[in-house]
Amino acid sequence: MHPKKLPQDVNPKGVFACNELDLKEVQVYGFDYDYTLACYKPSMDYLLYNLGRDMLIKKYKYPEGIGNLEYRENFAVRGLHYDFEKGLLLKLDSFLQIQLGAVYRGLHPVPDDEVLRMYKNRIIPIAYVEAPPKHSNDGVRRTKMIQLADLFSVPEMGLLCNVTEYFLRNHIDYHPEILFRDVKNSVQSCHPIMHQLVVENVSEYLEQNKDLRRFFGRLRKADKKMFLVTNSPFHFVNKGMQFLVGENWKDYFDVVIVQARKPRFFTEESRPLRIYDEVKQTQLWDRVTKLDKGVIYLEGTVKQLQDMTGWRGHQVLYFGDHPYSDLADVTLEHGWRTGAIIKELTHEIETLNDQKFKENANWLQMLTGVIEEHQDYEGPEVQDELDEWMKERDELRNEIKSVFNKQFGSVFRTYHNPTYFSRRLFRFADIYMSSITNLLEYSTSHTFYPRRGVMPHEYTSYFV
Repeated sequence: MHPKKLPQDVNPKGVFACNELDLKEVQVYGFDYDYTLACYKPSMDYLLYNLGRDMLIKKYKYPEGIGNLEYRENFAVRGLHYDFEKGLLLKLDSFLQIQLGAVYRGLHPVPDDEVLRMYKNRIIPIAYVEAPPKHSNDGVRRTKMIQLADLFSVPEMGLLCNVTEYFLRNHIDYHPEILFRDVKNSVQSCHPIMHQLVVENVSEYLEQNKDLRRFFGRLRKADKKMFLVTNSPFHFVNKGMQFLVGENWKDYFDVVIVQARKPRFFTEESRPLRIYDEVKQTQLWDRVTKLDKGVIYLEGTVKQLQDMTGWRGHQVLYFGDHPYSDLADVTLEHGWRTGAIIKELTHEIETLNDQKFKENANWLQMLTGVIEEHQDYEGPEVQDELDEWMKERDELRNEIKSVFNKQFGSVFRTYHNPTYFSRRLFRFADIYMSSITNLLEYSTSHTFYPRRGVMPHEYTSYFV
């Protein structure tokens, strides 16, 4: 009972639309740096993990034994939540439901019955997951979970799970929230060391993208303005951009702002821009009244950027890799258009294009339809048959999940719902893609149209 025709392959270099976006309206292209213009090799994960692990021992006096814990590549995926009350790493869907089978304490999955006993429900209360909106009167922060939504947090999760496992195995009592904060602070305090090591050996850590220069050239030719706003320091960005684009990389940009401290750059109103002196490698005290090409700025706010340039609203398209700190505020507060760079899309699309995956996904759809149609028949034979079908469906779902990532499955969906990460991505990004240079496949006057999805009450499909 297998279908004759499987869906066509998805283009790994595609640009995918959540919202209609007409590039003719866009006059200004803005970029984040890390994991947007600069994409890192797996060696970056190992570097951050090792630096963070050593810092835990040196600064926080963690047991010497954790020095033997090696980084496990492909253990965690971006977008998971860490429950710092219970010490669990888990995956939530767009309805805040826990994906059973994707709840981990240390390196081991927690059995479903234990998860349900701990949470008393599969759905997590929203106050546990999301802080109250900025403008609400409820200033109390009751959140008990933190989402790890950028790629720099993947090695953090690896370290967190490894140390948790070490404590459990050695019967060492620990406080999950203290451990989480120590791991986060250790990895983040190592960023200056990481910056220095990357600067000394760029090609070891940075993926070359030969199309980036051509992409910038094309935007310039189309008379588009360009700016860079990054949290990273200048010497680090400069070395990376020289490697990616060439010595004259700054010529492409109308404004360059480093050490911006996003998301505060997008939310604070009064933090003055400073000029950075490249020669003396220090910030100047001069008042900034206009933004000049070729000058490096640091800190500041988006309000100053908009006021000094006149760039506003839908004429600005900003690209970043973090749906919240890069994209949420600029789209919700300032009406900018947004693009997300999601590096994992390459692996996800390769998996979707696999022949066996397509067959399994198609058969799962058909099997679910058969169960749905026959579930109201009564009688013991019917129930036995339904149980068999349900068993097969569960096995198929697990097989489909594990081909993306053995522990947590796809970044974008739980078994059938979008993940919590997807929901936020689709809300805050007008378009998303695996690499910024995927845009070279489209003209600078292209309009991206979102697919007309089928709502639950509409036809089962628009295709005849």
